[in-house]
Amino acid sequence: MTPNITESLAASKTEFYQDLEEQVQAVVDGQRNWVTNLANTSALIYHGLRAVTGKPINWVGFYLLDQDHASSSSTTPRKDSLILGPFQGKVACTTIEFGRGVCGTAAQENRTLLVKDVHEFPGHIACDAASNSEIVVPLELDGRVIGVIDLDCEVVEGFDEVDQAGLEKVAKILVQTCDWRGVV
Repeated sequence: MTPNITESLAASKTEFYQDLEEQVQAVVDGQRNWVTNLANTSALIYHGLRAVTGKPINWVGFYLLDQDHASSSSTTPRKDSLILGPFQGKVACTTIEFGRGVCGTAAQENRTLLVKDVHEFPGHIACDAASNSEIVVPLELDGRVIGVIDLDCEVVEGFDEVDQAGLEKVAKILVQTCDWRGVV
């Protein structure tokens, strides 16, 4: 079944994110599978944001809590890590430890990171050398980070507070509407 999605005709980023909320709601309507919903959401963001801003957004996707490496109560504690999920863009890093790079730091600190110049971010992981700015929004379920939304742009200052507010709303919709079996 193909979701009934109306293409955004937004003239601004603010309008785009208003349309995106409706589009994501349409994607998740009647579909709780997180893989399906994250794949469609990454496509909506990637193509829509590129169209409305004209900026070279080069990667949009998700990293999710890697259950094979999640912290446990064993005598040898393991560091939580993220594993690559659905995305749009070039081949990406497959695993990222909490606390490493922008994604790992956002996950560890459970807060959105808006990085205007990735070359100024200590420990930035360059999955694509063309990326110059990044925004990462945590996906939080029951007080625990289960993943992140990650966007990269080829220009410095590719993202701003409008992106942050819009993506944080998308994150909440996805967390509330998906069945996270296999992730948590």
